[in-house]
Amino acid sequence: MTRIPLPATVADAPEASQPLLHAVAKQIGSVPNLFRLVATSPQALEGYLGLSGALGKGALPAATRERIALAVAEVNGCDYCLSAHSYLGKTLAQLDDAEIEANRRGTSNDPKAHAAVQFAAKVAGARGHIADGDLAAVKNAGYSDAQIIEIVQHVALNTWTNYFNNVFQTEIDFPVVTTRAAA
Repeated sequence: MTRIPLPATVADAPEASQPLLHAVAKQIGSVPNLFRLVATSPQALEGYLGLSGALGKGALPAATRERIALAVAEVNGCDYCLSAHSYLGKTLAQLDDAEIEANRRGTSNDPKAHAAVQFAAKVAGARGHIADGDLAAVKNAGYSDAQIIEIVQHVALNTWTNYFNNVFQTEIDFPVVTTRAAA
């Protein structure tokens, strides 16, 4: 059970959040608990959706974005996000079980994606205090400065959702996957 009331339906959310939640439902076919809980603050929901939408139009492929989300959820010990991104990684990004497991360890079986995932896990684990060699490694793997900025933004966005779900103990509405930190 969440630590604050979860709007049971879109109609139970604040009026200013309802159009945003309807857009989520239209885009992904449902309104997961995370979105309904964030909707308690229409401004927070608008900010989350705005950044998420902008990054979705960025230069990183969807599969790489899911890989980063999995690595960051594991670093931050967020079962909700690990469950959600394991499901999304498998169903939308077509990641197999071995890749999802690698991503959770901060690696990837894809050589280029490996550099992005490893960098993202280091950024999350070190709270941004990375070595020059870490930045050089992701650049040497072929990522542009703009793509590296997007990787850092994905780490920040996923860290926010991780913290949000950990603080409010959002009820998991995906097939449950437990982080090693929580195990």
